[in-house]
Amino acid sequence: MNKPEPISLGAGAGAGARHPLAWVPTLYLAQGLPFYAVALVAGLMFKSMGVANDAIAHWTGLLGLAWAFKALWSPFLELARSKKMVVVLFQLSGGCALAGVALALQLPAWFAASIALLGVVALASSTHDIAADGLYIASLSAREQAAYAGWQGAFFNGAKFLSLGGLVILAGVLEPAIGVANAWSVIFGLLGALLAALAAYHQWALPMVRNTAVSAGAARAVAATLVDVIRAFFAKRGIWMAILFIILFRAGEGQIQTIGPLFLRDARALGGLGLSTAAVGAIYGTSGTLAFLAGSIGGGYFTARIGLRRAMPWLILAMNLPNLVFWYLSAAQPASLAVIAAALGTEMFGYGFGFVGVILFIMQVVASGPYQTAHYALGTGFMQLGFVLFKFISGDIQQALGYSHFFVWVLVAAVPVLLLSRFMRFEPQA
Repeated sequence: MNKPEPISLGAGAGAGARHPLAWVPTLYLAQGLPFYAVALVAGLMFKSMGVANDAIAHWTGLLGLAWAFKALWSPFLELARSKKMVVVLFQLSGGCALAGVALALQLPAWFAASIALLGVVALASSTHDIAADGLYIASLSAREQAAYAGWQGAFFNGAKFLSLGGLVILAGVLEPAIGVANAWSVIFGLLGALLAALAAYHQWALPMVRNTAVSAGAARAVAATLVDVIRAFFAKRGIWMAILFIILFRAGEGQIQTIGPLFLRDARALGGLGLSTAAVGAIYGTSGTLAFLAGSIGGGYFTARIGLRRAMPWLILAMNLPNLVFWYLSAAQPASLAVIAAALGTEMFGYGFGFVGVILFIMQVVASGPYQTAHYALGTGFMQLGFVLFKFISGDIQQALGYSHFFVWVLVAAVPVLLLSRFMRFEPQA
């Protein structure tokens, strides 16, 4: 009987390279921490600091543009001497910027200063994503990439668990004890210290993957390739309808993921549920995260079983289950924390289940062709752009309509993509 082939230490790694389990989990933890700090933690912090919903939506929406456009500068990272150097550099700079937020919260102009520093975090994090994924691909064989893919997802989502289920709960405990500004300074100081510590660890743990030697005309060659990649992307058959579908897919989600946590925190007299910071962190960081993972896995198996075309209407409906959940919460105003937790678990399960649809649409339909990786990056950029656009306007709409009518509006906003799905092509659009 033949023995199974052992997993090596990485196709692109040199002698003395660390085992992948020494760096893959921590690499993706470091990828998730600054992302969730900007996407989720910052919004809850601003709410505790008394910032209005529309301002929170505007500014956190603008910060999300860094992830929408990262594909445009990703090829130029190949001009760096090594992927490891880029990863460590942007982890360290992101950690310093997060620590800077902790200091900024003590200033008179704390809001402007914290937004500027969170902008640095967003740029560092989105650029780090590119280098980290490139390091993973270059260091591991195809078999190893598959073997450790589960560790990727688990630790990226582990950052969400740590942020919401740990640090936000801690903020809720500290707020009445040391004051709101001081409490959140502690949280962002801890985030900065943790990311800087991961950078120091990765200086030792990450494999050294050197980029191809850079010639004098390398930058011009990269720029020319980028132009060709973009031209080929927009020459695909039906690409504009596909882009519209991708953007509309996140119409409800972009608004719910922004306003939903603020609704949970707002006082009942204002139409919210009046939950504490700690309660919101506990629900989203524990049962909510687990429900999201279960939904993601379930959505993947469901789509694999019946195919993307047949699954898509169900995935769209699942993606908008959170809209229905929040409408129920705003109408019923339940006081039981168990009922609220069950509702939000349903929300996160539907979100995870449905989100598979847009990812597979980009991967299997939009990204097909000779520039598959680059076109996937462009497709996910438009996906993030859709999220940001609807996130940006969500605060204004909520302020105009109130919570209950806002959640009805979000239900209506889900209809166009469901109708459009009936006219979409689901074969590769080369």
